[in-house]
Amino acid sequence: MQEMLPSVYQISAVGSPHARRKRGLSTGTSAIFSNLQPFPHRLPHRHLKIPSPCTLEGVAHLLGGESLHLEFPTRTIFEGITVGLNEGDRIGIVGRNGDGKSTLMKILAGRLEPDSGRVTVRGGTRIGYLDQSDVLDDDHTVGYAIVGDTPEYEWASQARIRDVISGLVSDLPWDAQVSSLSGGQRRRVALASLLAQEWDVLMLDEPTNHLDVEAITWLAGHLKSRWSKNAGGLMVVTHDRWFLDEICTDTWEVHDRIVEPFEGGYAAYILQRVERDRQAAAAEAKRQNLMRKELAWLRRGAPARTSKPKFRIDAANALIADVPPVRDTVELKKMAVSRLGKDVVDLENVSVTYDDPSLPGGKRPVLKKVTWRIAPGERTGILGVNGAGKSTLLSLVTGDLKPTEGRVKHGKTVKISTLTQQLDELKEVENDRVSDVIGRKKRSYIADGKELSPSQMLERLGFTSAQLSTPVKDLSGGQKRRLQLMLILLDEPNVLILDEPSNDLDTDMLAAMEDLLDTWPGTLLVVSHDRYLMERVTDQQYAVIDGSFRHLPGGVDEYLALSAAGAGGSAAGSAQARAAAPTQKASTQEAEASAKPKVSGAELRAAQKESGAIERRLAKLATEQEKLSEQMSAHDASDYAGLAALGEQQQVLQDEIDELEMRWLELSEILG
Repeated sequence: MQEMLPSVYQISAVGSPHARRKRGLSTGTSAIFSNLQPFPHRLPHRHLKIPSPCTLEGVAHLLGGESLHLEFPTRTIFEGITVGLNEGDRIGIVGRNGDGKSTLMKILAGRLEPDSGRVTVRGGTRIGYLDQSDVLDDDHTVGYAIVGDTPEYEWASQARIRDVISGLVSDLPWDAQVSSLSGGQRRRVALASLLAQEWDVLMLDEPTNHLDVEAITWLAGHLKSRWSKNAGGLMVVTHDRWFLDEICTDTWEVHDRIVEPFEGGYAAYILQRVERDRQAAAAEAKRQNLMRKELAWLRRGAPARTSKPKFRIDAANALIADVPPVRDTVELKKMAVSRLGKDVVDLENVSVTYDDPSLPGGKRPVLKKVTWRIAPGERTGILGVNGAGKSTLLSLVTGDLKPTEGRVKHGKTVKISTLTQQLDELKEVENDRVSDVIGRKKRSYIADGKELSPSQMLERLGFTSAQLSTPVKDLSGGQKRRLQLMLILLDEPNVLILDEPSNDLDTDMLAAMEDLLDTWPGTLLVVSHDRYLMERVTDQQYAVIDGSFRHLPGGVDEYLALSAAGAGGSAAGSAQARAAAPTQKASTQEAEASAKPKVSGAELRAAQKESGAIERRLAKLATEQEKLSEQMSAHDASDYAGLAALGEQQQVLQDEIDELEMRWLELSEILG
């Protein structure tokens, strides 16, 4: 699964985002908000050749690709792209399915040869690669797959290996055959095998596939702490947007045969992309509106992403000033009640027990005395480790399973549909064309207050007119997933259950699906390990923990804190949660602290007064910056001394602004 790349000593360091930062450019999300200026639709790639040893102001080049060109018989994937990875870079790769994300990483890893161009690797660089496909040997045991024939006293003496084993595979028998494992368990073993070894560069292709929320949280924490800040390199292809935001310092978007760099994680990438799309409004009108709605949710709906200085918040708010709230909650509730009535599904003191001869008494309780009254228009996310009982709970809701104890009551007008993981709805029509399948459904659908035809709905979900004539069996996994959702929505259910809806979908299509669900008037129940999607499309979250059904006012963070405290789950989930406990504990402590008065009344008034003074001073400095910029624009370009003096003044102003913004943030924490 892992392979070592040959050393190439003719190093070509390229202008990666990290290198640009070292040359003095502003960094991170903060820079994005403070420097919102129009910029070209296509950002230029900077190319700098430097001799070995390869350093740039202390930043060591690890690997790169220069003038890479790749063609397949049917299309061109890349046209002369140049990219680079330096020490300290944590890069997330995003883009539509089929645009070349995994291909790019395979080229840089030496697994695929480009038609032209070259890949350069610093001598001695060790590269670890996680395949998207399963490459484990069925004949090996779990232990051998992870540590090989290394004696126990050797690997057990290393804290990193112990941490990986406890975080990912603590619930798996060490001597179990790989062939006996489920898909999710095999994925964890493959990931543990990779992370247990020493690497200078890690390349991960969809590492979060088949992982639950606890495992994803543990993995994010491990990758953030695996190297020091300016050491190691990480490249990850994933559709998990929370994961991208959590670990990445830079984002590469692969599209239209190029690779476009952005500073920051997913939220910062969305902001920059919106601004880019504004510059190309004619060609990107539909895409622009969708991304602006996504940005609106990032700004308004995610508390963890709103801790920005006031003047940077204002910059983002200007972009979304004319964007309505993500969902018209009142109107959706009204429509849901008219379609469903007052009663949807009621679970009253429900218990479910399965036969299990291996346990004392021969019974295994899954759910215990669960009471849940589902309301019209409710949008609920359900969390829990694999095997906790989420599927059992949903089977009770759909009526496919009868409870051992208790009662399940369904409303008279309830019509339930489930988006399954198995694509069962498409098996009967796999030989039919997409247009024929859609033609058998209703002729119109209401979305955003507008009447749309099925073909317009498909276009909204990323289908082209040419794909309408394609047989269903020839569609990609992501296209089948979108068609499956389309068919379910056209049947007009009033209760929709989504079971891992993010599988096989790229970030653009996830955003399109979320946008469509925002206008869907009905009760929505979501089971997903995609934290971002869960927070995006649902209004409340519940967790199945130790057989009970528990409301989570604090959302996913509260669930992780409960898991860290040992409140439930499998052995693996508990170990993963414990590994992530410092972060989760900190979040819990912050929540508890926020409920208590931190400062006296006098201190609070003083903080308010200072905060107001800082805001006034920042406004004044912003005006001075604008005037200084105008002076520099009008200044004689040949007067280098004068320009240098103006540049020094501008830097002094920027330093003062940065210092004041940091103090403003500190005061904001005091003021709550």
